[in-house]
Amino acid sequence: MNRGRGVGRRVAGTGSIGRCLAVVLACVWGGGHALGAGYRTANFLVDAPTEELARKIGDASEHYRHTLAIEWLGQPLPRWSRPCPITAQVAPHLGAGGATSFVFDKGEVFNWTMTIQGSEERIIDSVLPHEITHTIFASHFRRPLPRWADEGACTTVEHPVERARQHRMLIEFLTTGRGIAFPEMFAMREYPADVLPLYSQGYSLARYLIERGGRHKYVNFVADGLAADDWAGALRKHYGVPGVTQMQSVWLAWVKEGCPAPPASLAATSTPPAAWAGTARGQSPDPRPAAAPATRGPVASTVGRTSIYAQARQAAAAPPGTTR
Repeated sequence: MNRGRGVGRRVAGTGSIGRCLAVVLACVWGGGHALGAGYRTANFLVDAPTEELARKIGDASEHYRHTLAIEWLGQPLPRWSRPCPITAQVAPHLGAGGATSFVFDKGEVFNWTMTIQGSEERIIDSVLPHEITHTIFASHFRRPLPRWADEGACTTVEHPVERARQHRMLIEFLTTGRGIAFPEMFAMREYPADVLPLYSQGYSLARYLIERGGRHKYVNFVADGLAADDWAGALRKHYGVPGVTQMQSVWLAWVKEGCPAPPASLAATSTPPAAWAGTARGQSPDPRPAAAPATRGPVASTVGRTSIYAQARQAAAAPPGTTR
């Protein structure tokens, strides 16, 4: 029975600065070697090149789903009614990235699909925690989030190497006129054409806020901002900042000072991201550029990432085959 009222889809690269992300949807794999091994967990169904990789990815996914849900929400997520399929393309030369699709309908979220690519190390320590955090937010909020708040928070759980690249990229954008004014960024409901500054600024602001109260406080802040579309009120309530423009001034001053750690009293509730100990961190070479396949929905592309997010639509506009 077709009950789909809308599709929530987002594609986020977790790749390095200056690297080209190939958006990974199912049709991408036609030109590569076939995926041949499956592994089932309580909440994930993994398809990967080898049984060992499928097992590592599946176990790491369950680890991140459990531990990150506790860090963000204070409790684990209930088991999904159906497992989320994960299609993984793993090779040392691949740029790291991921895509997660899901459907919002009448306060529910379902029809999870995730595709990931990169080296084994990059997938485990950056792509998976990023994409799993998107599923945690979708399960909790059950509605689309502002781009900066969603992508920014998900980037905070990537490996420190990736977060450091985002910071260097941020400085480049701010010094070359590509920064986004906060009133504009907070109002964005679609990815801008120049999407990379949104990722970098979103990450930096999310980091600033999380360091001053922790992840639970950040989630409550986003919930209050969404509830009444009153981000000034949410900033005032949770962080003592009177408005969005004032938040921009405070944040810019912090960036100019080198992003210093907050006082211990403010940082006490902030915890580092959960790490997966299943594999050691390694470096992968720069990927070869790859073209993104055709996708449905509004697309914003740059040299570094490609992102897509289909807003909730009415039943008549829902893509065929969206079922519950």
